[in-house]
Amino acid sequence: MLTGCSLWPKEFADLYRKEGCWRGETFGGMLRERAKSQGKRIAITSGERNISYAELDKRVDRLAAGFQTLGIKKMDRVVVQLPNVVEFFEVCFALFRLGALPVFALPSHRSSEINYFCEFSEAVAYIIPDIYSGFDYRALAREAKSKVCTLQHVIVTGSSEGFLSLTDLYAEPIMNEADVKPGDVAFLQLSGGSTGLSKLIPRTHDDYIYSLRVSDDICRINQDSVYLAVLPVAHNFPLSSPGVLGTLYAGGRVVLSPGPSPDEAFPLIEKERVTITALVPPLALTWLEAIATRAYDLASLQVLQVGGAKFSAEAARRIRPAFGCTLQQVFGMAEGLVNYTRLDDSEETIVNTQGRPMSEYDEIRVVDEDDLDVKPGEVGQLLTRGPYTIRGYYKAEEHNAKAFTSDGFYRTGDLVRVTESGYIVVEGRDKDQINRGGEKIAAEEVENHLLAHEAVHDAAVVSMPDEFLGERSCAFVIPRHQTFTAGELKKFLKARGLATFKIPDRIEFTESFPYTPLGKVSKKALRQIIAEKLAARTTTY
Repeated sequence: MLTGCSLWPKEFADLYRKEGCWRGETFGGMLRERAKSQGKRIAITSGERNISYAELDKRVDRLAAGFQTLGIKKMDRVVVQLPNVVEFFEVCFALFRLGALPVFALPSHRSSEINYFCEFSEAVAYIIPDIYSGFDYRALAREAKSKVCTLQHVIVTGSSEGFLSLTDLYAEPIMNEADVKPGDVAFLQLSGGSTGLSKLIPRTHDDYIYSLRVSDDICRINQDSVYLAVLPVAHNFPLSSPGVLGTLYAGGRVVLSPGPSPDEAFPLIEKERVTITALVPPLALTWLEAIATRAYDLASLQVLQVGGAKFSAEAARRIRPAFGCTLQQVFGMAEGLVNYTRLDDSEETIVNTQGRPMSEYDEIRVVDEDDLDVKPGEVGQLLTRGPYTIRGYYKAEEHNAKAFTSDGFYRTGDLVRVTESGYIVVEGRDKDQINRGGEKIAAEEVENHLLAHEAVHDAAVVSMPDEFLGERSCAFVIPRHQTFTAGELKKFLKARGLATFKIPDRIEFTESFPYTPLGKVSKKALRQIIAEKLAARTTTY
């Protein structure tokens, strides 16, 4: 087992196996079974390329053999930063076959995050595209290679420029089969953490495949389903709810979109007869505006999922009339718990709630600041545990003591209330985190970067309301004596390799911060200050 992971206590693991939650499947074995049962059926469509289950399985074997010749072995960590391309699946399943662990980075991550992921996970390899969306990832790789002593290999899809070419690694599948067990950690996902850089989330074959199977059942995914991936597939939502992996588990077809815009996605829905896709709220609003001026045939679309952040009831109510399909609200987290509205729920339930837990073995509590259960219907902090919710982050013993209760409930950081019928309504966050249209920003991480500027005396980052994204970020900055501009500060953050979505949308210079009676910066007061400024429209971005 991977050192630094806290998994389920024996009595819980035994229960989940006894109840049939964990069936002893692995990802490598799952693909092998689908190749036998689905054979010539198309697994993935990307542009004009169609790859069958049988072909995918063979290519995965060949790539696994190539990885093995590099010395990549069971429990080795490999940072994977690939966009929505077929190679993402070939790489991940090849690593699964070897028992090596993908560490899922997003295309938007830059040097600050990538160097950390590689160093903290002690990665032996880093896999990237050459250029994607105008950005050259080989520059990131050169910096990571120079700073991380464990990083032996950089593997590139496309022009490798002195690194290893992924294309050259496919070899005859003469390899020693790794002893991969269902209870082994399969990969490491990124948390949306509220403090510092992202924590790493260990997911096992057992727990993640269980989440796929239940998601498929709730979302009615089968071999005739066609899932359009418009969000980055390394995100937990489009990966598993039911996402691309859930679709492959069911023997359906995954269609990859290079981007989420209506002009990219609508033609694919029409051409490929897409039945289900997933969006975050800002994209859903963009699609709602676009559909009135587009003439594409979207009649095949049966389900439009919206998740990642709370979707306003007013916007949710517009989905069915505009698209002629069912809206499914999805509220979940990479740490585990996923809630769905059901496809046969009433329209009022679909519009006004964020769903209910997908598994009968999900346990939830709604508590006050003293961890005491609130009265039914009252707002409180959401705690959860279950067969696919982790028991601890990777190599984070100190943080785990705060993030989990002594009896194993995960503190989600969400403020919710539960309806009489067991549906969850999200009311906000109790963590120092900003949800910018589904992208989670840890205030402390951005503050640390701001404080690195010689002209910044102190900084506090808070959320501010935004009609489109739900929340944007605002940095309150106390300068030293130098004069500098918000634009200069943003350039400084970009130069430090901070992902674009983490750079504050707005910077407010101030002489002092409001404080709580305990002497802490009152971020509640700062949020109120910026909300009032926005309402009065006295300043602009």
